[in-house]
Amino acid sequence: MNILIACEFSGIVRDAFIERGHNAVSCDLLPSESSYGLHYQGDVRELLTDEYKWDMMIGHPPCTYVSNAGARFLYPKGVLNQERLSKGLEAKEFFMELYSAAIPKIAIENPIPSRVFELPKYSQIIQPYYFGHPFQKRTCLWLKNVPNLQPTNIVEYAQSTKVPGNWFNKGGKDRQKNRARTFKGIAEAMATQWG
Repeated sequence: MNILIACEFSGIVRDAFIERGHNAVSCDLLPSESSYGLHYQGDVRELLTDEYKWDMMIGHPPCTYVSNAGARFLYPKGVLNQERLSKGLEAKEFFMELYSAAIPKIAIENPIPSRVFELPKYSQIIQPYYFGHPFQKRTCLWLKNVPNLQPTNIVEYAQSTKVPGNWFNKGGKDRQKNRARTFKGIAEAMATQWG
């Protein structure tokens, strides 16, 4: 299959599909952290034209402004933050462009969205600990012509964010980037079950 991995700089999902014999290409505004496969550095919308014949797209659109976790910043001190609302509406528009792309099979991954932005209802929620990683990080999947992702290795998860190895919850300048990486067990499940 020809698979587009939208908004992925890590190469983790792309590489899992390549390892299973697919023609997978990642795309992000950032350079790829993995040189294993092809990566297009730029706006993914440039690859959503009739020129490209994608069989599937797995999208990871930015969630900063549409996530329920950031909803508290919409009304600081009870006053609507117009700039944040505007950025959230732009993020929703981008999400919907990916979700509505003319590609037969689509999976979009994001955290639980804020109700304010009225995104479509997600198909399922997954957790890293369903796929061999002992962490909690609720992740929604919006699926079109793709089956629900089935757990492959359920393990006990750490209750504390201070557990050694809980790198994706640590603060600092790379926190957002660290949290954007897909867990390898999830990527492998996607490639095995959807490929």
